[in-house]
Amino acid sequence: MGDLPTTFDQPVHIAVIGGTGLAQLDGYEPIALVNPLTPWGHPASPIAILSHNGVNIAFLARHGLHHQFAPHEVPNRANIAALRHLGVRCVIAFSAVGSLQEEIKPMDFVVPDQVIDRTKGVRPFTFFEGGLVGHVGFADPFDKKLADIVKTCAAHMKGDGVVLHDKGTIICMEGPQFSTRAESHMYRSWGGSVINMSALPEAKLAREAELSYQMICMATDYDCWHSYEDVNVEMVIKYMQANSQNAKRLVGGVLDQLSKIDHSDLVQAKHWEGYSTGSIKFMTKPAGRNPEAMKKIEYLFPGFWDN
Repeated sequence: MGDLPTTFDQPVHIAVIGGTGLAQLDGYEPIALVNPLTPWGHPASPIAILSHNGVNIAFLARHGLHHQFAPHEVPNRANIAALRHLGVRCVIAFSAVGSLQEEIKPMDFVVPDQVIDRTKGVRPFTFFEGGLVGHVGFADPFDKKLADIVKTCAAHMKGDGVVLHDKGTIICMEGPQFSTRAESHMYRSWGGSVINMSALPEAKLAREAELSYQMICMATDYDCWHSYEDVNVEMVIKYMQANSQNAKRLVGGVLDQLSKIDHSDLVQAKHWEGYSTGSIKFMTKPAGRNPEAMKKIEYLFPGFWDN
């Protein structure tokens, strides 16, 4: 992609954030490679702009092009801010996960609807700080409308070996070490379905940025609660490679659906407009607003302070 343009000024509303096992999308025409500098730094990787059925798709590698960022090092704020600034309003995120339940087998897919935060606060997790306070609701951390499209696509792929669980709770742990056996059993007792290290603060920041956001998870192991072999990197990679085509086909099917005109309001996240911006002006009075914090919000929401 070295000869591609490094700027892009056409509409791009849909993005895929790839994780372990989904480092690229095959069969899409690359048309630009951009690396915007946000107020929170550069994103984890340059953002590839791809053409798909006449629709522009952004692809960002969460852990970097060479998987050089540990989960707690991922520049999540820069990732989400860069996508938002490009025009993205709809995000499909992919993640490898460990299964905490017998019925979720390695290579099964899960469309989560809940998350429990077990990160330790070392990851920057909000855009609203430093002299500008905002609070957003996070009771339902994922986008039901996006989730329904994923479920529909997976249902059409059942005959091709795709097994999808249509709801579940992610335990998002700090890492980069895997769980202890005691922790794994505790998470099961809490009702956890799967465990990963990447859902947060990504989903929280997407909500603050008023993006439609849904994670697709693929189980690669049984963590360490099961009598089966304990999770290790070799196991994760083995199952990801074995199921990579199904993962790419499922994500591709979702992109096909989102590219259709009848999903335009969802793709532009009309149902999230004003969800967080309303709280910013309400919470911090003008006399207490830090000008630097205001500039950062202007990057996310151009023209915000003019209204």
